[in-house]
Amino acid sequence: MFTGLIREMAEVLSLKNSTLTLKAKYKPKIGDSIAVNGACLTVIRVTNDTFSVELSPETQSILAMENYRGKVHIEPAMMMGDRFEGHIVQGHVDCLGTIKSIKNNGNSTDFTISLPKEFSKYIIPKGSVTIDGVSLTVNEVLKDSFRLTIIPHTIKNTLFETYKIGSKVNLETDMFARYIYNMFQNKNDDLTWDRVEGIMASY
Repeated sequence: MFTGLIREMAEVLSLKNSTLTLKAKYKPKIGDSIAVNGACLTVIRVTNDTFSVELSPETQSILAMENYRGKVHIEPAMMMGDRFEGHIVQGHVDCLGTIKSIKNNGNSTDFTISLPKEFSKYIIPKGSVTIDGVSLTVNEVLKDSFRLTIIPHTIKNTLFETYKIGSKVNLETDMFARYIYNMFQNKNDDLTWDRVEGIMASY
């Protein structure tokens, strides 16, 4: 389990077959789980200043592999007793999103990201979403996309500084949105988020 708060930007040294080797200040142990651009991976090798994780062919087929070069986001798995911030992130990438537009507003920047239709039902206004491992709040939900407002600090310290229109990103929808939707969807095919909110408000 993760929080979506990036520990640091690690440097990709190599990607050979299924092994991704990174240089970072953080020192994991063999067998540790660590999120790299939002994907939960297992540490298989550690040296003095590097560590390697396993990326199976199936995993590579799901992820935005073009972002696994240069710098990447890393976050170690939470430990019992850690301070909880961000939101609950599993490190299971649902799909790829695509940057549709970038609008600078002076003290913030709006990013509009499209996603496959089958996952759009899990994106809700003011809900949480994870983009390449970064926990963010959804500001607006559109027909086939959603809008995020990113502050300068986040842009400067994450891959958002490098994103361009057309860039692909790893996207993990909110775990609770998925659970609630599927729990009620099995009982009512006409369920909408407005109805879910009404049901939850009645308790």
